[in-house]
Amino acid sequence: MKIAVLKELAEGEKRVSASPETVKKFIALGASMAIEKGAGETASVADSDYEAMGATIGTRAAVIKDADIVLGIQGPPPESLKGIKKGAWLAASLNPFGERARVDEYAKLGIDALAMEFMPRITRAQSMDILSSQSNLSGYKAVVLAGAEYGRAFPMMMTAAGTVSAAKCFVMGVGVAGLQAIATARRLGAQVSATDVRPETAEQIESLGAKPVFDDDLASDGGGGYAAELTDEQKAKQAELVSKHITKQDIVITTALIPGRPAPRLISDAQIATMKTGSVIVDLAAEQGGNVEGAVAGEVVVKHGVKIVGANNMPSTMAADSSALFSRNLYNFLSAYWDEETKRPVLPDDDEVTIGIRLTKDGKVVNERLLAN
Repeated sequence: MKIAVLKELAEGEKRVSASPETVKKFIALGASMAIEKGAGETASVADSDYEAMGATIGTRAAVIKDADIVLGIQGPPPESLKGIKKGAWLAASLNPFGERARVDEYAKLGIDALAMEFMPRITRAQSMDILSSQSNLSGYKAVVLAGAEYGRAFPMMMTAAGTVSAAKCFVMGVGVAGLQAIATARRLGAQVSATDVRPETAEQIESLGAKPVFDDDLASDGGGGYAAELTDEQKAKQAELVSKHITKQDIVITTALIPGRPAPRLISDAQIATMKTGSVIVDLAAEQGGNVEGAVAGEVVVKHGVKIVGANNMPSTMAADSSALFSRNLYNFLSAYWDEETKRPVLPDDDEVTIGIRLTKDGKVVNERLLAN
């Protein structure tokens, strides 16, 4: 049973899909591990660190040859998988909605493409959920970036020269990233408020010491831990709610995403114009079209005196920690289905996880969620 770990080819991607810790654990299960040369360098993992755990280092062609499972962070270009054997598994974040043509190419290669971001939000799969582990770090980093751009202190400070007021931070979207943003901003001493379209999140907001900002008519639960898209009437009420609150805020962090669709627009240019000069907005959804009008992924845009920070692959900016968590997600997934007799994982066709993440099998695209989109 051979598991291959690829060096990431996507521009700016610094993470790696296996850590020395998970390499050691996979070998303990009976697998052999082959790591592409230099795969972990940008995540502070040297080839020698993998070798010390029992892995072999080689070229891309060498590690793919005869591999039963190929691990990655982002889906590799199909042409880079030349020589992969039919029936091999590819487990990574595959962006199936944005890269549908690539999924079709995986099917032509005859491999089982497993989209880890499609992992069901169920209790037994929590430790396998890459979206949660990576979003947690993104929420933390959003606050750090906001602080760097803000140019003022977060906590209230009483000094002989006078008092510095605490920064007011408003978090929009209370999923994993939003909750971590609330917690981090609170730890730094900001006055934090938060909103979401799901009323059940109010208790979570309060538990972290923040103030919930809600309109009861905005309830919109899309299931699976995600919010559903708002109706036009709900959007109007949401805009009114935000407009009243946002003018008093120093920092705003937006985190709202709807799987398979562009990010919902939460803040308009007109609303930005009502904010105080020097305020900062961090848009964690910038890569998916943005929650904020005018946000550009990977750039800081200034509008009406307000800085808009467009997030771009935020987990990759903390490659060592995000790689460690991502690799544990992959290990937790594969080890949960490990068969002790054959020394390899087995995915039952009728299993909820299998149905959720499997995109291709036997040369065909088989995922109902992807086919219906």
